[in-house]
Amino acid sequence: MTFDSQDHPHCTNSDALASSFSASYAGVLAFIAVATEGNFARAGDRLGIGRSAVSRSVQKLEAQLGTRLFLRTTRLTTLTREGELFYRNCHPGVERIVQALEDMRDLREGPPRGQLRISATTGFGRRIVAPLLNGFRARYPEIAVDLLLDDRTTDFTADRIDVAFRDGRLDDSQVIAKQLIPMPMLVCASPAYRRDHGLPRQVEELAGHSCINFRTASGRIFEWEFKVGGRIQKFLPSSSCTFNDDELVLQAVLDGQGIAQMAGYQVSGHLRAGRLVACLAQYAPDDRGHYLCYPSRQQLPGRIRVFIDYMTTAVRALDLGCSIGLTPLPSAVPREVRRALATGTS
Repeated sequence: MTFDSQDHPHCTNSDALASSFSASYAGVLAFIAVATEGNFARAGDRLGIGRSAVSRSVQKLEAQLGTRLFLRTTRLTTLTREGELFYRNCHPGVERIVQALEDMRDLREGPPRGQLRISATTGFGRRIVAPLLNGFRARYPEIAVDLLLDDRTTDFTADRIDVAFRDGRLDDSQVIAKQLIPMPMLVCASPAYRRDHGLPRQVEELAGHSCINFRTASGRIFEWEFKVGGRIQKFLPSSSCTFNDDELVLQAVLDGQGIAQMAGYQVSGHLRAGRLVACLAQYAPDDRGHYLCYPSRQQLPGRIRVFIDYMTTAVRALDLGCSIGLTPLPSAVPREVRRALATGTS
């Protein structure tokens, strides 16, 4: 028995709906890829199809929507205002679909695997995160790690970041921020500097000392922070030297060139070894904290979940959050990690 479309008109409507859905979904995927990668060629590489196929899918989607989503020139592809609105509305849904597929693949295929893109501030990434990656890779050899050191605010979407290490007071409600350790800020000098110049006992005495400043990624000078009489007081000392790399600040202090306010993780080993001395501890500011951050998702791919668990345990085992960094490193920390942390190498 056969039926034609006139006897059952809903068949034609159903086919049209299926065709429309297929074209729309392919167009949305192509659109998201172009918006994320910045051009059609890289979007094609990401999707595993040709540039022309991406362009056709986007054109069909624009025709369906009756609006232009991209402004195209020979050198640049940017979103229109309508495209920006469409991206904001579509991206969370597509991301959840991709996440669901990844979760199912992780469950089906066994051990965690895939690419893991990590962002960390330069100092913390070089001194703490990088030395711990060897142990993580040994435990999860099928996870490829891509570590980016960047002091700018993390853009999880644009930079395709899975996990970020950040410090300071975080106010981004769009990510989950898990505190790893405290982040005391300590004013330190070398024993030689103390011998030759003494150390300040009050915040006001800093004006009479040679201070070393740090220039942040935004270009501004980092303000020293103290808690005086229960209130936060910021101080920007005159500087004998200013660096945009916190390791150079540390080295200048070790060389006896002056004093600086630095993060506890950076100086704790030197304090224990007697290469640095701390001062103004009674005015130490409130803890800023070191955080492990990741997009707010109810379900995480296995590669991200095991990395979060591993790094949380490993970083906390280093006991870097002590008040002035004078207690010994715990013996449970692997010898090669202890050596790397002491020398600042990875």
